[in-house]
Amino acid sequence: MSEALNAVSRGQDCWLATVVAVHGSSPRPAGSLALFLPPTSQVGSLSGGCVEDELQASIVRGEFATDVPHVLEYGVSAEENARLGLPCGGHLTVFLQCLIASRDLHWLQSVKDTIETRQVVTRSVNRQQGYTTVSVAERFCELAFSDETLLQSFGPRQRMLLVGAGQLAASVAELALGLDYDVLVCDPREEARADWRGPPVSLLPAMPDDAVRAHADDPQSVVITLTHDPRIDDMALMEALESKAWYVGALGSMRTTAQRKERLMTLGVATEAIDRLHAPVGLDIGSKTPPEIAVSIIAELVRLRRRGV
Repeated sequence: MSEALNAVSRGQDCWLATVVAVHGSSPRPAGSLALFLPPTSQVGSLSGGCVEDELQASIVRGEFATDVPHVLEYGVSAEENARLGLPCGGHLTVFLQCLIASRDLHWLQSVKDTIETRQVVTRSVNRQQGYTTVSVAERFCELAFSDETLLQSFGPRQRMLLVGAGQLAASVAELALGLDYDVLVCDPREEARADWRGPPVSLLPAMPDDAVRAHADDPQSVVITLTHDPRIDDMALMEALESKAWYVGALGSMRTTAQRKERLMTLGVATEAIDRLHAPVGLDIGSKTPPEIAVSIIAELVRLRRRGV
């Protein structure tokens, strides 16, 4: 959306295409976006194939009115599948909307401003009249497309706050970056931060409870404690378990976890908050090494997010 805002702000009309339905196999799911800036520029992808080239060419030829959205079907025949390179008989329904400053600058700016505050925003497009409104939402919702309206959620990147700048945090950070998490590592120990051997991420010297309050107190955040030091981990958990973070995990054995829960209860953390704790963190896949444990942690996050938890 930032590319669309930039283009519209400088007075350049552009076209926003959204995959609203997928039938059969497709490289890109419903909700995928592509922005077309005639005559040749494109950001994003609809199919990874020739659909984008054909759509760009149609836009340049002036085949679409700019005042109302258009619904386009691709891959409706075997011949078209072969021509467009859509695999396994894939069929895409694409919603195409022309963006112009007088009509769309305000809502594009609102989307940007809302996401920067780490909130979710819903885009609602009236299919008949072509106007768009946006509103703040509590959480992401599935794309909805009807005869009257397109509804789609946008929000900030998932943020991962790792407590402890050790080898395991480095392995988790590496995988999380590959999944487009915004990764922060907090460790109040100067020597641990100095010895960081992981990817280039923000290393926070703050106390972990302060870091949770400042950086991970929203529904798009994950907090995971990895230090093995209860003086550090418990401080983070006390704050994180009563925060808005959707996932809070802690490294440790079953025995360590039981002891940790007892300490948290003694420290006044509510039982229902303690029940939110994912510990031992990660899926039980028999992992032993830091990279293997990192895989188990990321796998659990993927599973929970795909299930809509």
